[in-house]
Amino acid sequence: MQFWGYRRNEGRPGIRNHVLILPTCACGSESSRIIASQVKGAVNIVFNTGCSDVQANTDMSQKILTGFACNPNVYGVVIIGLGCETVPHDKLREKIQAMTTKPVVSFGIQDEGGTLKTIEKGVRAAREMVAQAGMQQKELFDISELYLGIECGGSDATSGIGSNPAVGELSDLLVDMGATTVMSESIEWIGGEHVLAKRAATPEIHNQIIEVCKKYEEHLSAAGQDCRAGQPTPGNKAGGLSTLDEKSLGCIRKGGTRPIVEVLEQAVPPSRHGAVVMDTAGYDISSVTSMVASGCNAVIFTTGRGTCTGNAIVPVLKVTANGRTYQRMEDNMDVDLSPIIRGEKTYQEMGKEMLKDIEDICNGKLTKAEAYGFSDIAVDHVCRFV
Repeated sequence: MQFWGYRRNEGRPGIRNHVLILPTCACGSESSRIIASQVKGAVNIVFNTGCSDVQANTDMSQKILTGFACNPNVYGVVIIGLGCETVPHDKLREKIQAMTTKPVVSFGIQDEGGTLKTIEKGVRAAREMVAQAGMQQKELFDISELYLGIECGGSDATSGIGSNPAVGELSDLLVDMGATTVMSESIEWIGGEHVLAKRAATPEIHNQIIEVCKKYEEHLSAAGQDCRAGQPTPGNKAGGLSTLDEKSLGCIRKGGTRPIVEVLEQAVPPSRHGAVVMDTAGYDISSVTSMVASGCNAVIFTTGRGTCTGNAIVPVLKVTANGRTYQRMEDNMDVDLSPIIRGEKTYQEMGKEMLKDIEDICNGKLTKAEAYGFSDIAVDHVCRFV
């Protein structure tokens, strides 16, 4: 299996060729949005932090921003800062340039003399990059170069018995072809972590998975919180999920059955091909944010009750095994897996069918959220107790 992508000097190829308008902080987000709206081929994110924060959260924000810039779906970056944020635009530019040879420029609103002047310079720079990006020809790559994020949100009873097993089958097929898949949301391993850990390729990885869940619960406990108080969510319960353990057993199914070869911190790129897991929060949008910052090309997102989420940098393919949800939210759902619930097809058959959906997206087909221009970003703030 192969796909047409864009070669990058570092790492995996891209399946998109975006010019990213990247704000350093919340104060640069509106100018970034306006610049992107003026340049076909440019995308922007809305960043709601980047200033007045403790060091641990600043570090996380920097990991996310540099990860976005280095994502293989990005051709070049125009950074927009204010000027007095924690890490100003020129410092962020230097960080990114130390990690990649992509074209990167930056402007500060205070330095340039205000919003309009900054937007003018940003638009000119973005247009020049888009013109350069348009000259790059696609090349044929083996599917082993693909890095796929796997996510779930708005789960119900059909998730654990339908869509998650089908996506798990898809993950197994891709891993067998040499590709890399990543599953996150470590809080949603709790109760099923012993099952997940059995897939570890080594005893060290087994222990890492157990330790991730242990530390997460200890961290929340130190803050006087219980993770079971917020999980499952009210929507999960209404959809038929009664406990965190039950939710976790369904959640981990989407990661497949192949050996787990690496446990990643948030927004950290994998160093190996195969099935990997990432230690993130249980909020689906922040988990997608971290996986995109780690360099994934696309995300497959399972849901039972429905979601409209998307990401500016990578296509998000939304699948559901709830037939009513697919009908009600056909504007948002990309793949209907409800034949599994009706007994018309097996999850193995539908997992195999989704290989074609992934191939089409890699070759340029837009997901529904991508066509709408949806862009959801959430940075997990991790000011941990020492």
